[in-house]
Amino acid sequence: MESKKKFIKDYTDKYSKICRENSQIDRELYDKYGVKRGLRDKSGRGVLTGLTNISAIEARKEVNGEIVPCEGNLYYRGYNIFDLVQGFEKRNHDGFEEMTYLLLFSKLPNKQELAEFKEVLASLRNLPKNFVKDVIMKAPTRDIMNSLTRSVLTLASYDKKASDLSLENVLRQSLMLISTFPMLAVYGYHAYNHYERGESFYIHRPDKNLTAAENILRMLRPNKEYTELEARVLDTALVLHMEHGGGNNSTFTTRVVTSSGSDTYSVIAAALSSLKGPKHGGANIKVVEMMENIKANVKDQKDEDEISWYLEKILNKEGFDKSGLIYGLGHAIYSVSDPRALVLKDYAERLAYEKNRHDEFNLYALVEKLAPEAIAKKRHIYKGVSVNVDFYSGFVYSILGIPLELYTPLFAMARISGWSAHRLEELINVDKIIRPAYESIAPKREYVDMEDRA
Repeated sequence: MESKKKFIKDYTDKYSKICRENSQIDRELYDKYGVKRGLRDKSGRGVLTGLTNISAIEARKEVNGEIVPCEGNLYYRGYNIFDLVQGFEKRNHDGFEEMTYLLLFSKLPNKQELAEFKEVLASLRNLPKNFVKDVIMKAPTRDIMNSLTRSVLTLASYDKKASDLSLENVLRQSLMLISTFPMLAVYGYHAYNHYERGESFYIHRPDKNLTAAENILRMLRPNKEYTELEARVLDTALVLHMEHGGGNNSTFTTRVVTSSGSDTYSVIAAALSSLKGPKHGGANIKVVEMMENIKANVKDQKDEDEISWYLEKILNKEGFDKSGLIYGLGHAIYSVSDPRALVLKDYAERLAYEKNRHDEFNLYALVEKLAPEAIAKKRHIYKGVSVNVDFYSGFVYSILGIPLELYTPLFAMARISGWSAHRLEELINVDKIIRPAYESIAPKREYVDMEDRA
């Protein structure tokens, strides 16, 4: 067995080098052919690849004929996210349900419509018989995103109309996945926590009378208990993560795979695979790890000079993970401010004081203040840099006692609403497969017979 492992390792070591040598493309060629790397131009603007009514991001405005950065705004179906959050904050923890209705049906529900929608979601909040035992518990893993993806694909086997692309059927499938994502993810974590870490194993069924946020906390915690503020904060976090334009990687993946005519389960599995990357949905984990590293290396966490000194070490690839990145800072679109971060910061502060973690919150606030100054000093950047939603979301999750393994799955529990809306919009409006162009720079070569090859 050991000799086989060594053989495979030697082979992959050798041929990965060959692969790198033979596949390298001169960076100057991207400019020569006008390639928009990452589908973005040099100023950071995305290449226009489609139209959507679902959400809009505002980060620039025209002043005297010139496009300049402005305070960030996010709109769901034309409504400003600040107004939406302020609106549902007055009620119970059902912002997620109300905003999901808005994204799917392009209208704010009245009381009766929202009550009916919540009843539909509650009725779909169940899994096939023995699914937890036969699928989720069968192969427990720390990577809950992989567990979630496997569960979604397996659910297709229980759906007799899995490949039916009628709008009615896709909507049914979407509502079912929106309802069951929390169960799939939380149960996946409990299976891992029990079988791989030796902790107690418990499965709490969701309560049909509770909202998504309340049920997530109920299913996750051994005693099923949570405070009013905890449920409200988690509900708001879900709302802020549920949609962000058609250009983010996982949503674009949703539309690309939908355009091929694939089924709902395959489309959402592809979106999940995209989201799990540390450049997308996994970013808040890096923020939490970075902040723990800062606390371990900064003696006085109120000393701005000492914090700035360590942030410079991080930028110089001498601190934290030696990547040279301060995580949670910067965004592909926002430069002055990320509206989601502004909302979440307020909730994070309230929660920190309830849980007696205000000193930790103050450290986050200082890093938010000092990091842009350190980045501006170190690097020439074409636009401003501010904290993004990932900066405070990880802190909020840690106060809520949510394990790191569930940070990205929580993002997925929220974003499934946006993915579903974009899938429906793509099916309704577009009948062409998405197929961008790639310029081949490979030289033409003559075929060589096996006997004559070097």
